[in-house]
Amino acid sequence: MERRAAVAAQARSIAAAWSPPGAPPSWWLTAETFTGIAEDDVLLDLAVAIAPDRLPALLLSAALRRRVTQARPDPLAGYYPAPGGPQPPRDGGFRPALREFAAADAEAIAALCAAHRYQMNEVGRCLDVLPALGAVAAADPRPLALIDLGTGAGLGLHLDRYAYRYVLPDGSALHAGDPASPVRLSCAVRTPMPQVQVQVPAVVHRVGVDAEPLDVTDPDTAAWLAACIPPEAGAVTRFAAALDVAAAHPVPAVRGDLLDVLGGVVADVPAAALLCLVDTYVHVFLPPDRLARFHALIDEIGRERDLEWVSVDPLVPLGPAADRSVQGLDVPPAWLLDNREGGVFGLVGRVSVRGGRRTGTVLGRAHPSSAWLEWLSDPHRDLGIC
Repeated sequence: MERRAAVAAQARSIAAAWSPPGAPPSWWLTAETFTGIAEDDVLLDLAVAIAPDRLPALLLSAALRRRVTQARPDPLAGYYPAPGGPQPPRDGGFRPALREFAAADAEAIAALCAAHRYQMNEVGRCLDVLPALGAVAAADPRPLALIDLGTGAGLGLHLDRYAYRYVLPDGSALHAGDPASPVRLSCAVRTPMPQVQVQVPAVVHRVGVDAEPLDVTDPDTAAWLAACIPPEAGAVTRFAAALDVAAAHPVPAVRGDLLDVLGGVVADVPAAALLCLVDTYVHVFLPPDRLARFHALIDEIGRERDLEWVSVDPLVPLGPAADRSVQGLDVPPAWLLDNREGGVFGLVGRVSVRGGRRTGTVLGRAHPSSAWLEWLSDPHRDLGIC
Protein backbone atom coordinates (compact mmCIF):
# COMPACT_ATOMS: atom_id res chain seq x y z
CA MET A 1 0.00 0.00 0.00
CA GLU A 2 2.87 2.38 0.74
CA ARG A 3 4.21 1.90 -2.80
CA ARG A 4 0.78 2.58 -4.33
CA ALA A 5 0.40 5.71 -2.22
CA ALA A 6 3.81 6.99 -3.31
CA VAL A 7 3.09 6.49 -7.02
CA ALA A 8 -0.35 8.06 -6.67
CA ALA A 9 1.18 11.05 -4.89
CA GLN A 10 3.75 11.40 -7.67
CA ALA A 11 0.99 11.43 -10.28
CA ARG A 12 -1.08 14.01 -8.40
CA SER A 13 1.97 16.23 -7.93
CA ILE A 14 2.67 16.13 -11.68
CA ALA A 15 -0.96 16.94 -12.47
CA ALA A 16 -0.85 19.90 -10.08
CA ALA A 17 2.40 21.16 -11.57
CA TRP A 18 1.32 21.12 -15.19
CA SER A 19 -2.27 22.18 -14.63
CA PRO A 20 -2.63 24.24 -11.45
CA PRO A 21 -5.67 26.43 -10.75
CA GLY A 22 -5.84 29.14 -13.38
CA ALA A 23 -3.89 27.15 -15.98
CA PRO A 24 -4.97 27.55 -19.62
CA PRO A 25 -7.82 25.15 -20.51
CA SER A 26 -5.51 23.35 -22.97
CA TRP A 27 -3.80 21.62 -20.02
CA TRP A 28 -6.92 19.69 -19.01
CA LEU A 29 -5.90 16.47 -20.77
CA THR A 30 -2.51 16.39 -19.04
CA ALA A 31 -4.13 16.85 -15.64
CA GLU A 32 -6.79 14.22 -16.35
CA THR A 33 -4.18 11.69 -17.45
CA PHE A 34 -2.14 11.93 -14.25
CA THR A 35 -5.17 12.21 -12.02
CA GLY A 36 -6.46 9.04 -13.66
CA ILE A 37 -3.16 7.27 -12.96
CA ALA A 38 -3.48 8.30 -9.31
CA GLU A 39 -7.12 7.29 -8.88
CA ASP A 40 -7.90 4.42 -11.25
CA ASP A 41 -6.85 0.95 -10.09
CA VAL A 42 -6.19 -0.33 -13.62
CA LEU A 43 -3.82 2.53 -14.37
CA LEU A 44 -2.26 2.57 -10.92
CA ASP A 45 -1.54 -1.17 -11.11
CA LEU A 46 0.39 -0.59 -14.33
CA ALA A 47 2.32 2.29 -12.78
CA VAL A 48 3.18 0.44 -9.56
CA ALA A 49 4.75 -2.36 -11.62
CA ILE A 50 7.38 0.11 -12.90
CA ALA A 51 10.61 0.48 -10.92
CA PRO A 52 10.61 3.68 -8.81
CA ASP A 53 13.74 5.08 -10.45
CA ARG A 54 12.00 4.99 -13.84
CA LEU A 55 9.42 7.66 -12.87
CA PRO A 56 6.35 5.40 -12.97
CA ALA A 57 3.62 8.00 -13.49
CA LEU A 58 5.51 9.79 -16.26
CA LEU A 59 6.65 6.62 -18.00
CA LEU A 60 3.15 5.17 -17.97
CA SER A 61 1.69 8.38 -19.40
CA ALA A 62 4.12 8.16 -22.32
CA ALA A 63 3.41 4.46 -22.93
CA LEU A 64 -0.33 5.14 -22.94
CA ARG A 65 0.12 7.96 -25.42
CA ARG A 66 2.34 5.88 -27.68
CA ARG A 67 -0.12 2.97 -27.77
CA VAL A 68 -3.02 5.33 -28.49
CA THR A 69 -1.05 6.76 -31.41
CA GLN A 70 -0.33 3.27 -32.71
CA ALA A 71 -3.77 1.71 -32.20
CA ARG A 72 -5.95 4.79 -32.77
CA PRO A 73 -8.82 3.52 -30.56
CA ASP A 74 -12.11 5.32 -30.91
CA PRO A 75 -13.06 7.58 -29.16
CA LEU A 76 -9.85 7.83 -27.09
CA ALA A 77 -7.55 8.90 -29.93
CA GLY A 78 -9.74 11.92 -30.63
CA TYR A 79 -8.87 13.51 -27.31
CA TYR A 80 -5.18 13.97 -28.21
CA PRO A 81 -4.02 17.09 -30.11
CA ALA A 82 -1.97 16.93 -33.30
CA PRO A 83 0.93 19.32 -34.09
CA GLY A 84 -0.47 22.59 -35.35
CA GLY A 85 -4.01 21.65 -34.36
CA PRO A 86 -6.36 22.73 -31.57
CA GLN A 87 -6.80 21.18 -28.17
CA PRO A 88 -9.80 18.81 -28.37
CA PRO A 89 -12.51 19.86 -25.92
CA ARG A 90 -13.00 18.36 -22.51
CA ASP A 91 -15.92 16.10 -21.70
CA GLY A 92 -16.66 13.26 -19.34
CA GLY A 93 -15.65 10.51 -21.74
CA PHE A 94 -11.85 10.64 -21.56
CA ARG A 95 -11.19 8.88 -18.24
CA PRO A 96 -13.57 5.94 -18.92
CA ALA A 97 -12.11 5.54 -22.42
CA LEU A 98 -8.56 5.61 -21.08
CA ARG A 99 -9.35 3.02 -18.42
CA GLU A 100 -11.04 0.70 -20.92
CA PHE A 101 -8.12 0.95 -23.34
CA ALA A 102 -5.52 0.39 -20.61
CA ALA A 103 -7.32 -2.71 -19.35
CA ALA A 104 -7.56 -4.20 -22.86
CA ASP A 105 -4.03 -3.23 -23.88
CA ALA A 106 -2.23 -3.77 -20.57
CA GLU A 107 0.30 -6.27 -21.92
CA ALA A 108 1.48 -4.01 -24.75
CA ILE A 109 1.57 -0.98 -22.47
CA ALA A 110 3.67 -2.85 -19.89
CA ALA A 111 6.05 -3.99 -22.65
CA LEU A 112 6.59 -0.38 -23.73
CA CYS A 113 7.30 0.62 -20.15
CA ALA A 114 9.83 -2.20 -19.82
CA ALA A 115 11.63 -1.20 -23.03
CA HIS A 116 11.83 2.56 -22.55
CA ARG A 117 12.63 5.34 -20.14
CA TYR A 118 10.73 8.57 -19.86
CA GLN A 119 12.60 11.17 -21.93
CA MET A 120 11.11 14.62 -21.72
CA ASN A 121 12.42 17.00 -24.38
CA GLU A 122 10.48 20.19 -23.62
CA VAL A 123 11.97 22.82 -25.92
CA GLY A 124 9.86 25.45 -24.15
CA ARG A 125 12.34 25.38 -21.27
CA CYS A 126 14.66 27.46 -23.46
CA LEU A 127 12.38 30.32 -22.35
CA ASP A 128 13.71 29.77 -18.82
CA VAL A 129 17.35 29.40 -19.86
CA LEU A 130 17.49 32.49 -22.11
CA PRO A 131 17.11 35.11 -19.31
CA ALA A 132 19.81 33.32 -17.32
CA LEU A 133 22.12 33.53 -20.33
CA GLY A 134 21.20 37.21 -20.63
CA ALA A 135 22.44 37.75 -17.08
CA VAL A 136 25.65 35.89 -17.96
CA ALA A 137 26.21 37.91 -21.14
CA ALA A 138 25.57 41.20 -19.33
CA ALA A 139 28.47 40.46 -16.99
CA ASP A 140 30.85 38.68 -19.39
CA PRO A 141 31.29 39.57 -23.08
CA ARG A 142 32.83 36.26 -24.12
CA PRO A 143 30.89 34.08 -26.60
CA LEU A 144 29.41 30.93 -25.14
CA ALA A 145 30.49 27.33 -25.40
CA LEU A 146 27.20 25.56 -24.70
CA ILE A 147 27.27 22.08 -23.16
CA ASP A 148 23.81 20.59 -22.73
CA LEU A 149 23.80 17.98 -19.97
CA GLY A 150 21.31 15.15 -20.46
CA THR A 151 20.73 16.53 -23.92
CA GLY A 152 18.35 13.81 -25.17
CA ALA A 153 17.30 14.94 -28.64
CA GLY A 154 19.55 18.02 -28.40
CA LEU A 155 16.72 20.55 -28.72
CA GLY A 156 18.24 22.87 -26.10
CA LEU A 157 21.44 23.22 -28.11
CA HIS A 158 19.58 25.20 -30.76
CA LEU A 159 18.20 27.91 -28.48
CA ASP A 160 19.66 30.65 -30.71
CA ARG A 161 17.58 29.30 -33.61
CA TYR A 162 14.19 29.87 -31.94
CA ALA A 163 11.78 32.80 -31.64
CA TYR A 164 10.78 33.92 -28.14
CA ARG A 165 7.86 35.93 -26.78
CA TYR A 166 7.58 36.97 -23.13
CA VAL A 167 4.11 38.31 -22.32
CA LEU A 168 4.05 40.77 -19.41
CA PRO A 169 1.21 41.24 -16.91
CA ASP A 170 0.07 44.41 -18.71
CA GLY A 171 -0.34 42.49 -21.98
CA SER A 172 2.75 43.89 -23.68
CA ALA A 173 5.39 41.49 -24.95
CA LEU A 174 9.14 41.32 -25.41
CA HIS A 175 10.38 39.43 -28.45
CA ALA A 176 13.82 37.85 -28.80
CA GLY A 177 15.70 35.38 -30.94
CA ASP A 178 15.14 34.59 -34.60
CA PRO A 179 11.79 36.07 -35.71
CA ALA A 180 11.76 33.82 -38.79
CA SER A 181 12.14 30.59 -36.81
CA PRO A 182 9.47 27.90 -37.17
CA VAL A 183 9.91 27.22 -33.44
CA ARG A 184 7.87 29.88 -31.66
CA LEU A 185 8.10 29.83 -27.87
CA SER A 186 5.91 31.94 -25.62
CA CYS A 187 5.26 32.26 -21.91
CA ALA A 188 3.46 34.53 -19.48
CA VAL A 189 5.79 36.49 -17.19
CA ARG A 190 4.11 36.88 -13.81
CA THR A 191 6.67 39.31 -12.35
CA PRO A 192 8.84 42.20 -13.58
CA MET A 193 10.61 41.36 -16.81
CA PRO A 194 13.78 39.27 -16.47
CA GLN A 195 16.95 40.28 -18.25
CA VAL A 196 16.40 39.14 -21.83
CA GLN A 197 18.52 40.32 -24.72
CA VAL A 198 16.74 40.66 -28.05
CA GLN A 199 19.80 39.09 -29.66
CA VAL A 200 20.59 35.68 -28.17
CA PRO A 201 24.17 35.57 -26.83
CA ALA A 202 26.61 34.27 -29.43
CA VAL A 203 27.20 30.50 -29.30
CA VAL A 204 30.53 29.47 -30.85
CA HIS A 205 30.70 25.88 -29.64
CA ARG A 206 27.92 23.44 -28.77
CA VAL A 207 27.83 19.81 -27.72
CA GLY A 208 25.43 17.53 -25.88
CA VAL A 209 26.18 14.89 -23.24
CA ASP A 210 23.81 12.02 -22.57
CA ALA A 211 23.91 8.41 -21.46
CA GLU A 212 21.83 7.62 -24.55
CA PRO A 213 21.96 10.41 -27.16
CA LEU A 214 18.91 10.23 -29.39
CA ASP A 215 18.84 10.10 -33.17
CA VAL A 216 16.01 12.46 -34.05
CA THR A 217 15.96 11.21 -37.64
CA ASP A 218 14.94 7.72 -36.50
CA PRO A 219 11.12 7.44 -36.77
CA ASP A 220 10.72 5.14 -33.76
CA THR A 221 12.84 7.40 -31.58
CA ALA A 222 10.95 10.49 -32.70
CA ALA A 223 7.62 8.76 -32.03
CA TRP A 224 8.63 7.81 -28.48
CA LEU A 225 9.87 11.33 -27.74
CA ALA A 226 6.58 12.73 -29.02
CA ALA A 227 4.73 10.39 -26.64
CA CYS A 228 6.68 11.85 -23.71
CA ILE A 229 5.47 15.38 -24.48
CA PRO A 230 2.42 16.53 -22.47
CA PRO A 231 -0.73 16.16 -24.59
CA GLU A 232 -1.21 19.93 -24.85
CA ALA A 233 -1.61 21.59 -28.25
CA GLY A 234 1.17 24.14 -27.83
CA ALA A 235 3.63 21.60 -26.43
CA VAL A 236 3.15 19.08 -29.24
CA THR A 237 3.36 21.82 -31.91
CA ARG A 238 6.62 23.35 -30.68
CA PHE A 239 8.17 19.92 -30.16
CA ALA A 240 7.47 18.88 -33.76
CA ALA A 241 8.95 22.13 -35.09
CA ALA A 242 12.04 21.85 -32.87
CA LEU A 243 12.61 18.27 -33.97
CA ASP A 244 12.80 19.49 -37.58
CA VAL A 245 15.34 22.16 -36.61
CA ALA A 246 17.50 19.61 -34.78
CA ALA A 247 17.41 17.26 -37.76
CA ALA A 248 18.45 20.09 -40.09
CA HIS A 249 21.38 21.20 -37.87
CA PRO A 250 23.17 18.12 -36.51
CA VAL A 251 25.17 18.81 -33.35
CA PRO A 252 27.68 16.40 -31.80
CA ALA A 253 26.58 14.48 -28.73
CA VAL A 254 28.93 12.56 -26.46
CA ARG A 255 27.62 9.25 -25.17
CA GLY A 256 28.41 8.38 -21.58
CA ASP A 257 27.86 9.11 -17.92
CA LEU A 258 28.29 12.87 -17.53
CA LEU A 259 30.46 12.36 -14.44
CA ASP A 260 32.86 10.29 -16.53
CA VAL A 261 32.91 12.19 -19.81
CA LEU A 262 32.40 15.84 -18.89
CA GLY A 263 36.10 16.47 -18.26
CA GLY A 264 36.99 15.34 -21.77
CA VAL A 265 34.15 17.37 -23.30
CA VAL A 266 35.36 20.50 -21.50
CA ALA A 267 38.91 19.93 -22.72
CA ASP A 268 37.71 20.46 -26.30
CA VAL A 269 36.06 23.83 -25.58
CA PRO A 270 37.87 26.78 -27.22
CA ALA A 271 39.91 28.74 -24.69
CA ALA A 272 38.39 32.06 -25.79
CA ALA A 273 34.83 30.91 -25.11
CA LEU A 274 33.01 31.06 -21.78
CA LEU A 275 32.08 27.52 -20.73
CA CYS A 276 28.35 27.30 -20.03
CA LEU A 277 26.82 24.09 -18.70
CA VAL A 278 23.05 23.87 -18.99
CA ASP A 279 20.74 21.26 -17.51
CA THR A 280 16.95 21.26 -17.52
CA TYR A 281 15.23 18.64 -15.38
CA VAL A 282 18.34 16.45 -15.27
CA HIS A 283 20.08 16.89 -11.94
CA VAL A 284 16.82 16.50 -10.02
CA PHE A 285 17.02 12.81 -10.90
CA LEU A 286 20.59 12.28 -9.64
CA PRO A 287 20.89 10.40 -6.34
CA PRO A 288 22.50 12.50 -3.58
CA ASP A 289 25.91 10.84 -3.90
CA ARG A 290 26.07 11.46 -7.66
CA LEU A 291 24.89 15.05 -7.25
CA ALA A 292 27.67 15.58 -4.71
CA ARG A 293 30.17 14.15 -7.21
CA PHE A 294 28.91 16.57 -9.84
CA HIS A 295 29.44 19.50 -7.49
CA ALA A 296 32.99 18.30 -6.87
CA LEU A 297 33.51 18.08 -10.64
CA ILE A 298 32.30 21.68 -11.05
CA ASP A 299 34.89 22.79 -8.50
CA GLU A 300 37.60 20.78 -10.24
CA ILE A 301 36.83 22.25 -13.66
CA GLY A 302 36.49 25.71 -12.13
CA ARG A 303 40.06 25.61 -10.90
CA GLU A 304 41.20 25.37 -14.52
CA ARG A 305 38.79 27.75 -16.29
CA ASP A 306 35.84 30.07 -15.77
CA LEU A 307 32.41 28.52 -16.12
CA GLU A 308 28.69 29.01 -15.72
CA TRP A 309 26.14 26.39 -14.70
CA VAL A 310 22.53 27.22 -15.51
CA SER A 311 20.01 24.83 -14.00
CA VAL A 312 16.24 24.57 -14.44
CA ASP A 313 15.35 21.78 -12.04
CA PRO A 314 12.62 21.05 -9.50
CA LEU A 315 13.53 21.17 -5.86
CA VAL A 316 14.90 17.96 -4.39
CA PRO A 317 13.92 15.37 -3.41
CA LEU A 318 11.35 15.42 -6.20
CA GLY A 319 7.85 15.86 -4.83
CA PRO A 320 6.13 17.61 -1.92
CA ALA A 321 8.91 16.79 0.57
CA ALA A 322 11.51 18.85 -1.35
CA ASP A 323 13.59 21.24 0.73
CA ARG A 324 16.59 22.38 -1.39
CA SER A 325 17.86 23.19 -4.86
CA VAL A 326 20.16 20.92 -6.87
CA GLN A 327 22.71 23.74 -6.96
CA GLY A 328 22.74 24.15 -3.19
CA LEU A 329 21.28 27.67 -3.41
CA ASP A 330 19.01 29.41 -0.92
CA VAL A 331 15.35 29.07 -1.91
CA PRO A 332 12.64 31.58 -0.91
CA PRO A 333 10.71 29.95 1.97
CA ALA A 334 7.37 30.70 0.32
CA TRP A 335 8.46 28.64 -2.69
CA LEU A 336 9.14 25.63 -0.48
CA LEU A 337 5.57 25.91 0.75
CA ASP A 338 4.25 26.29 -2.79
CA ASN A 339 6.09 23.12 -3.80
CA ARG A 340 4.38 21.20 -1.00
CA GLU A 341 0.91 22.53 -1.69
CA GLY A 342 0.80 23.40 -5.38
CA GLY A 343 3.01 20.89 -7.19
CA VAL A 344 6.54 20.97 -8.54
CA PHE A 345 8.04 23.77 -10.63
CA GLY A 346 11.41 24.40 -12.21
CA LEU A 347 13.82 26.49 -10.14
CA VAL A 348 16.03 28.64 -12.38
CA GLY A 349 19.48 28.97 -10.86
CA ARG A 350 22.90 30.21 -11.88
CA VAL A 351 26.25 29.13 -10.49
CA SER A 352 29.29 31.09 -11.62
CA VAL A 353 32.95 30.15 -11.12
CA ARG A 354 35.62 32.78 -11.67
CA GLY A 355 39.22 32.20 -10.68
CA GLY A 356 38.21 29.06 -8.82
CA ARG A 357 35.68 30.92 -6.64
CA ARG A 358 32.07 29.74 -6.83
CA THR A 359 29.10 32.05 -6.40
CA GLY A 360 25.47 31.48 -7.19
CA THR A 361 21.91 32.67 -6.96
CA VAL A 362 18.34 31.62 -7.61
CA LEU A 363 17.01 33.71 -10.49
CA GLY A 364 13.39 32.58 -10.78
CA ARG A 365 11.02 29.68 -11.21
CA ALA A 366 8.94 28.32 -14.07
CA HIS A 367 6.08 26.04 -15.06
CA PRO A 368 7.36 22.56 -16.04
CA SER A 369 6.48 23.23 -19.69
CA SER A 370 7.19 26.96 -19.47
CA ALA A 371 3.62 28.23 -19.63
CA TRP A 372 4.66 30.85 -17.06
CA LEU A 373 7.84 32.34 -15.65
CA GLU A 374 8.48 34.23 -12.40
CA TRP A 375 11.67 36.20 -11.89
CA LEU A 376 13.01 37.49 -8.62
CA SER A 377 12.53 41.24 -8.24
CA ASP A 378 16.20 42.20 -8.50
CA PRO A 379 17.92 40.01 -11.11
CA HIS A 380 20.86 42.44 -11.22
CA ARG A 381 21.90 41.92 -7.62
CA ASP A 382 25.34 40.53 -6.83
CA LEU A 383 25.64 36.78 -6.72
CA GLY A 384 25.85 35.37 -3.21
CA ILE A 385 28.40 32.79 -2.16
CA CYS A 386 26.95 29.27 -2.25
